[in-house]
Amino acid sequence: MERSGRGTSGRLLAFIAALAAALTAAPAGSQIRSGPGEASDPDTEARAITQIVTAAEVADWARDRGDAEAMLVASRMMAEIHNRARNGDAPFVTSSILLDEAEALAADDPYILQRIQRLRSPDKGVRSSPFGPGPIVLVRRLRARETYSFTVEARRNEVLRVAAIGDGDTNIDLTIRDSAGVVVCNDGSRDHYPVCTLNRPQPGTLRVEVVNRGGVWSRVQILTN
Repeated sequence: MERSGRGTSGRLLAFIAALAAALTAAPAGSQIRSGPGEASDPDTEARAITQIVTAAEVADWARDRGDAEAMLVASRMMAEIHNRARNGDAPFVTSSILLDEAEALAADDPYILQRIQRLRSPDKGVRSSPFGPGPIVLVRRLRARETYSFTVEARRNEVLRVAAIGDGDTNIDLTIRDSAGVVVCNDGSRDHYPVCTLNRPQPGTLRVEVVNRGGVWSRVQILTN
């Protein structure tokens, strides 16, 4: 990847576009509803989840190649989105954390370091997000081969999306079952970014199961709209 100080390369932009397209077409899933008084739009929050998962994949791409500029792109993608955190560990895929990683990768590159300094300015915070209040974020630590499950209420004809981002040490799978136990979504693609989407759900209770398939514990950042 080019690192000339003149912006993101075409290859990285193509990579991001391909990831976003793949995630948007992901299979069926569900959501946890917002709390009382929290205005939310399932469609825009579903798109926010897509962008968060894409940012996590771009960040992994950057780590593999030691590319500070790609990590900056991931940080900027995350910076556009508010999160509504629930009880649990603090999220580990955030704009600030990815910015710290970009700084470590930048070494003494003055162009990248200057951009990082500008992004850290207090005037650069998320003031108005195109994604509204943003998706709900829940972080859990899963032991080796442990399953974390919870139930949600689906609403008719509203886009439902759930995703899980592992910390990279293990394979994370995601399964959604209806009230009869029938699987309506299964993402077992042997990575740590499973995503499920249901565009026209039937109303009722769904069970979400997040599975750590690996032999070591893993943090998992669960996203729902």
